[in-house]
Formats: sequence, structure tokens, C-alpha cells
Amino acid sequence: MSTLLEVSGVTVSFDGFRAINNLSFQIGAAELRAVIGPNGAGKTTFMDIVTGKTRPDEGHILWGEKSISLIGMSEAKIAQAGIGRKFQKPTVFEDQTVQENLLMALRKDRSPLAVLLFRPSVPDLDRVAELAAEIGLTEMLLRVSGELSHGQKQWLEIGMLLAQEPRLLLVDEPAAGMTLAEREKTTAILTEAAKTRAVVVVEHDMEFVRRLNCKVTVLHEGAVLAEGSLDHVTKNKDVSVVYLGR
Repeated sequence: MSTLLEVSGVTVSFDGFRAINNLSFQIGAAELRAVIGPNGAGKTTFMDIVTGKTRPDEGHILWGEKSISLIGMSEAKIAQAGIGRKFQKPTVFEDQTVQENLLMALRKDRSPLAVLLFRPSVPDLDRVAELAAEIGLTEMLLRVSGELSHGQKQWLEIGMLLAQEPRLLLVDEPAAGMTLAEREKTTAILTEAAKTRAVVVVEHDMEFVRRLNCKVTVLHEGAVLAEGSLDHVTKNKDVSVVYLGR
């Protein structure tokens, strides 16, 4: 499997505290990966460095087949290169319909004039219908997004990211606050998305990680502590100590 993202020897310090400590991490072009670790393990900082929000002090972050360096690229340029990020709290346009939210997210010319004159074409509407089916919101297309449940808003935001055709999707705690049925649906959405792109899920919830049934990377003190299946990493003595204090 070809490597899509390679992080090597990356270190980030804030006021002398090493949030990321010589971190090395790789993800393939169509792979689902869970990143777990206790609070303060560096999970959020890891996403911040990949998306350009935080600049590392040292190390390399290489992207795509041409191994382009992401260090020094703006957040907007990194997003255009094909890296999408979903934060924990959904940010959808509450007073717009599901369809309008998805149309706004489509990968289009974003100049002010283009936005002002935008009229959805038949292919645009078809693509939005496909996305709505993928995230389970076909019945809700014409509903105002503010009326959606918490779980449905999370799916809509995933759909809005997918509309931008990212090659890598970084998703922060997607299952938080969801019902059991919503969590099952979220698992299905992420698993399906990972068939055609890389999806990295940062998660605290071990039950949800088990559902994802994918390779797991355990972070601790800003470095990779263990990697493998969930069963493999949970049998690791160091992981038990970090997580369970045993």
C-alpha cells in the first residue's frame, strides 16, 4: 500500500513542554486508522501539525506521491491539497437546509463573485444526493440543519468534508454524545469512506474503536507507544500502565 502521509521525527514544544516528542507516523492511501491515548498524549497537537495549525520545531511531514512537505504551508493550502479535518463539535450552517450545506461544501471556485453567482447544476445536485445517501440523510435533504439531532449534524459535517473530495480525513471523537444506533451508523460511514481515502479517527472511546476494527496507534507523551490491532495494543504492558495505571 502506498504511503499517503508520512510524519517523521516531529517534535513540538509549548513553553518548554514537549507536546509531540520525536513522533513518526505513516498512513496509507486508503486506510482506516484509530489514534488513541490518554489526555495530554498529543492527539490534538498531532492533528494541528498535519493541518498546518501548529508548526513543528523539527522533523518532516510529507504528503502524497510526490512527498510534498506540508511544513510551512498555510492551513488553506493544506486543505486544498486534500486534507480535511472534522472537529469534535459540529459546525454546520443551522439555518440552511442539509442540501444547501452540502452544496456550499462542494469543491468549487470559491471567489466572492463565483459564490454570489453560484447556481447548482444537475451534476452538483446529483453529487449532493450521493453524499446524502452516504451519510444517511436522504430523507432530510430539505430540512433545516438546525432541526437535526446531534448525531445527524455530525454526519452532515462528515458529508460536507467528503464533498471537498479530501484524500485524508481527520476526525476528532465522532462518537461523542451519540446514541448506540447513531454510533453504529457513524462506524458504517467512516468504514465506507476509508475504502477510497485515508481516514484517521482520534477517539477516547474504546468500544467505538473496537467497532471500527482497524489498525490502532497509541500515543503517549507525544510519541507512538504501540501500534497494531486493538487486541494487540491492549495486551501491551506499557499501554496497560498508561491507560489503566496497572
